[in-house]
Parts: sequence; structure tokens; C-alpha cells
Amino acid sequence: MSGEADILDEVTPELVRRIEEALADGNSSEAKSLLESLSATDQAAVVEQISEAQRDQLIGLLKRDLDPEMLTELDEDVLEDVLDQLDSKDIAAAARELDTDDAVNLIEDLPEDEQREILAELPAEERAEIETALAYPEDSAGRLMQSSLVKVPDSWTVGQVIDYCREATDLPDDVYDIFVIDRVGRLRGSVPLGRMLRTKRPVPIMDLADPDIPSVNVMTDQAEVAHLFRDRNLVSSPVVDDTRRLLGVIMVDDVVDVIDEEAEDDLLKMAGVASDDMHANTIQTTRQRAWWLSINLVTAVIASLVIGQFEMAIEKIVALAVLMPIVASMGGNAGTQTVTVAVRALAMGELTAANTLRFIGKEAAVGGLNGFIFAILMGSAVVAWYGDWRLGAVIGAAMVCNLVAAALAGTLIPLGLQKIGVDPAVSSTVFLTTVTDVIGFLAFLGLATLFLL
Repeated sequence: MSGEADILDEVTPELVRRIEEALADGNSSEAKSLLESLSATDQAAVVEQISEAQRDQLIGLLKRDLDPEMLTELDEDVLEDVLDQLDSKDIAAAARELDTDDAVNLIEDLPEDEQREILAELPAEERAEIETALAYPEDSAGRLMQSSLVKVPDSWTVGQVIDYCREATDLPDDVYDIFVIDRVGRLRGSVPLGRMLRTKRPVPIMDLADPDIPSVNVMTDQAEVAHLFRDRNLVSSPVVDDTRRLLGVIMVDDVVDVIDEEAEDDLLKMAGVASDDMHANTIQTTRQRAWWLSINLVTAVIASLVIGQFEMAIEKIVALAVLMPIVASMGGNAGTQTVTVAVRALAMGELTAANTLRFIGKEAAVGGLNGFIFAILMGSAVVAWYGDWRLGAVIGAAMVCNLVAAALAGTLIPLGLQKIGVDPAVSSTVFLTTVTDVIGFLAFLGLATLFLL
């Protein structure tokens, strides 16, 4: 029995194989039993790892027995496939078990007619909450917040608040802060639950409330919300409208998801991948990646045109053809290091007008020093290899030029893109590659033409 329990504690290849075999053998009861023994997160991991055909078979077996929390853990492509197997009543049943923000995430990408069918299956109060959330922009605090929270009038005492929390039936499962509002619903402050429980019952709740509690406007971008939670070490934050009327609360677990999404999004964009296509089909993945590959092809043609201008020099000195990729490669790698730091600093709000010039100067100095170091190393190697000190000097000078250019491009390109309203994570590497290739080839082949022919 202990070995069986160990297997069910986590998603192992053995467990996935057993579920696949049970499905293949038509043993639905065993497959269902194995899956239901797992947590929601582990169930999602299993559903993502099995084939699409077996996934459809498994979802068909479970239907309304699906753990709603499992649906919130699925990759977007897999979730889309799973929802295709469920009818509006099944999805509505799952949405009823979820917090407002999770229910919105579940149905927000569905066609409008399907959304309406699902919402029609929900009780009026829950339907109104979800419809309100869907009306906010996709990446706003309004989509991120949940409407279930503890809010009390500013005229109450601690004793009244405690009695309310004991008797109310619609409070959230996890409560960290009590939010205090005035008679028209405007936020006046918050009280940590622990502080309230240590206070005598007759004390007015406003005596404990912190009026300076950080709040976010309902239209605030989710990336700004994540920065606020990180900078202020928040567990929860109230969401208000322009008149400070309390609308909902954002919890730290949802912000962790946002941080993961933002980091993943930037990483994928810098690699020229529009979205995580791990679970997308072959045609869809090919179409998404072809766009950026076509842009890279254009930049490669530009670099080739530069090389073509020095065709005579390359014909006379064959060593140039052997050595020129080294200069471009070093510049590309150095530029990638700089642009990664710059994009990350911009995303985190660390690179501002106050320190931009200092950052550019530092990166240019780093590029120059590294260029000098590798110029000596590569120049010495070329002299030893070809016995020509002039060729060694040319490649060394080109190395310095390209690494300095790479450092400058790695800082100025993302800064310039952000200035004109373009996401630096999307386009920086494409432009960087063009700059380092062109400058590298131009410097090396141009210097070689001047001093070796």
C-alpha cells in the first residue's frame, strides 16, 4: 500500500503510463480512480501529458466529476481542447465552484454565443459578477480581482465584525484582511485579521483600520499590480473605482500567476515565439513561428548584402571567409547579454530616465573591455594560425568595434522601442542581430580591404 500511495503523491511517468494503459484497455473505472486520487495541479499535469485522443476519452469519462480547480491549472491550448468536450451545463457547473476571477479565466476566450449559454446556466448573482468582470480589459485589475471579500461598515465595533464573520455564509474561504467602507461603499482602510482578533470587542473597527492601505484602480494593468505586490510585500490588495468605491480584492496567489505569465511572455517574445506552443498542434505552431523566421530571413539577407560588397577581398584572402563569422558571433552573443538585462530592467521598472545614461555608459564600457580582451586573444590566435600580424590586428580591431556596437545596440534598441510604444521584448533581438551582423562584417571586411589589399 505504501508504494501505491507514493505513486499517487506525484505525477510520475509510471502513473501516466498506467492511466494511458487503463484508457487503452477500456478500463474507465481504474483511469478515473487514478486521476481522482491526485490534486488538481497533478490532474492537470496528467491531462497535459497524455495524447489528445486519450485526453478526449478521459474528459468524456469524467464530465461533471472534473475538479473545477484542475481546469484553472491547464495550459491554454489544452484547456481549449478540454472545454470543447464539455457542454455549457458542464462548464457552468465548474464555474459555480470557482472564484469570480478563475471563472472568468475559464470562459473568457470562448465565443460570445457560448459564453452567453454558460452564463444563462448560472444563478443571477454569480452571472452578474462574471459579466461585470468580463466587461473590464483583459489584463486589467478588474479581470484579476475576486468579488468575494469581507467588507464592514466603518461604524461597527470589533465585536460586531467578529459576530458577522461567524454568522455570514457567503464569505471567502481564505481571509487575510477586513476592509472597512463608509455608507456609500468607499474604502476607508483595512484591518489585518490577526490584529482584529487580538483586540477587545467594544473597540471601534476604525481605530484599527489603516487608511493608507495600498489599493489599485480597477483599470490598472496587471503588470503594475504585480509590481505593487512585490514592492509592498502584499498578501492582498483592495480594488477600487475612480471614486474609491470598493469593488473587489486581488490575492497574492493570483499575482504569482501574473508574474509567471509576464516572465514567460517576455522570454517567449525574445525568442521570437508568440506564445507557449508546447501543446499546440503542428500546423498552428508552424504558422506562429514562420512569421518571425521570415523577419530573421530579411535581416540575414541584409547581412549577406554587406558581405557581397567585399567579394573581391574574400576571393583574394580566403582566411577572411573563415574568420568573419567569429566577429559577428561574438557581437551577437555580447548584444544578447546586454539586451536581456535591459529588457528585464525595463519590465521591472528598474531602468528609468534617472539612470539610463549611467546604464548605457556602463554597458558600453563593458563592451569595450571585453572587446579589448578578446581582441588580444583572437588576434594572437590568428597570428599563430596564419602567421600574419596584420590580419590579427584587423580581427582584433573589428572585435572591439563590434562588441562596443553590440553593447550600445543592446541598450538603445529596447529603450527606443519602448519610447515609440513597441514592446521591447518582441522586437529587440531581431534588430540587434541585424546590427551586430552588419557592423561585424563591415568592420572586419572593411578594415581588411583597407589594410591587407
